[in-house]
Amino acid sequence: MAITISKIGVVGAGQMGIGIAHVCALSGAEVLLIDIAEDRVSDALALIERNMSRQSGRGLISAEDMAAALARVKSGTDFGLMKDCDLVIEAVTEDEEVKNAVYQSICPILKEDAILATNTSSISITRLAADTDRPGRFIGMHFMNPAPMMELIEIISGIATEPDVFESVREFTVSLGKTPVSSEDFPAFIVNRILLPMINEAVYTLYEGVGSVDAIDTAMKLGAHHPMGPLELADFIGLDTCLAVMQVLHDGLADTKYRPCPLMVKYVEAGWLGRKTGRGFYDYSSEVPVPTR
Repeated sequence: MAITISKIGVVGAGQMGIGIAHVCALSGAEVLLIDIAEDRVSDALALIERNMSRQSGRGLISAEDMAAALARVKSGTDFGLMKDCDLVIEAVTEDEEVKNAVYQSICPILKEDAILATNTSSISITRLAADTDRPGRFIGMHFMNPAPMMELIEIISGIATEPDVFESVREFTVSLGKTPVSSEDFPAFIVNRILLPMINEAVYTLYEGVGSVDAIDTAMKLGAHHPMGPLELADFIGLDTCLAVMQVLHDGLADTKYRPCPLMVKYVEAGWLGRKTGRGFYDYSSEVPVPTR
């Protein structure tokens, strides 16, 4: 039997956590946004308000809906605040050790029937679930970025996920105004299994001198009608996240076609992670991004 989900916890006040909290609040759910860094929590609330103001200005939501949604978002740094949540969505960095540390902290706090979801873009749901106290009530709920704008959520059951948990999360996804797609628990699921190797190949195309950053992105935007070029998209996603997904694919499927491009590794080692650091395949220090190669 499907479970009613009305109170949501979101762990991680980064780009994805902010977007997920935004979407859930607009749908009518009560939302708790938790992060261990107090400044990130306060910055997150301000960003949610700015993003909703932008939607309101475009006529996508009313001023009344915005005010009501913002009133439904609470925040803090204490995991204990989530003790009454029906669903907790973990949206921390794409690092298995970090995610497991979060689960060890929050699982003892959650009520027995609470569902724990991860927004991982690539890591095994079954393996993550096994390190919790509730593998049957653990599921993958992969929001696309930016969450307020993108229509899709991938839902991934682990081997132990109970059918009523899947059904409850599927119904909740629909209530958010999103379209759920079910994926099997294979590395990177559906979207990133297809998308990230394309981005990685674009980086190889740059690495091998086939084309410049501008040439590659222009070719894919005009030649394939992609709204963003693959290198521009890599910067938007974050090169560290792109690299993490490629490493999961390479390790999990043991196929050389998923080998991360050495140039992507170099950029991550340099701290050139894309938009969030101000430099990746483009330099974002001026009003118009400038290719770095």
